[in-house]
Amino acid sequence: MALSTQETRDLYGRRAARYDLAVRLYGLVGMRLDRYRRRAVNALALRPGDIVVDLGCGTGLNLPLLVQAVGPAGHVIGVDLTDAMLDQARRRVEDAGWPNVELVQSDMASYEFPDGLGGVLSTLALTLAPEYDAIVRRAARALRPEGRLAVVDLKRPDGWPEPIVRFAAWLNRPYGVSLDLADRHPWESIRSALHEVVFQELYGGMLYLGVGEAR
Repeated sequence: MALSTQETRDLYGRRAARYDLAVRLYGLVGMRLDRYRRRAVNALALRPGDIVVDLGCGTGLNLPLLVQAVGPAGHVIGVDLTDAMLDQARRRVEDAGWPNVELVQSDMASYEFPDGLGGVLSTLALTLAPEYDAIVRRAARALRPEGRLAVVDLKRPDGWPEPIVRFAAWLNRPYGVSLDLADRHPWESIRSALHEVVFQELYGGMLYLGVGEAR
């Protein structure tokens, strides 16, 4: 069963201290999450001086890429539901000495996007939000002309045997993944709200990169 917002907050609060290690361990089974993050940031086609929002920023793994993309004149806003995850992100920001990074604790469903955004990014977070469609539409309205939304997230892989699909969901259960989430299709929301520029399946179709551009 899909988690409620409070259950998601509590779960990631418990996982925050070891989250970065868990992400690295996915590499042992060939899931190159760092590569997928970089691909998503590159697809945003950010300009120096842009403002970019990272929805569900977690411990801040996307922040170095986004800071580099917008440069010192740009502004990066990391939004996350869980204070413990943001504590990890805050340490990352302080250690790197980034003056142009702002961290906001908020449910992405109620976060008020600033206008004129150069980009919005979400990696492995949007599908967990029941309100994903409304979030995509609000993000789309906040983008400047030619601004982009990029999402890397899980999807049900086509053609995989059902026992393997169920096993994969079970392996990811510690991070709120369940088969119920297969009914959520944020890439379709991107296609509806924006001009789709990229849809690419990753890791055999278990993940995808979806990118839309403001019309």
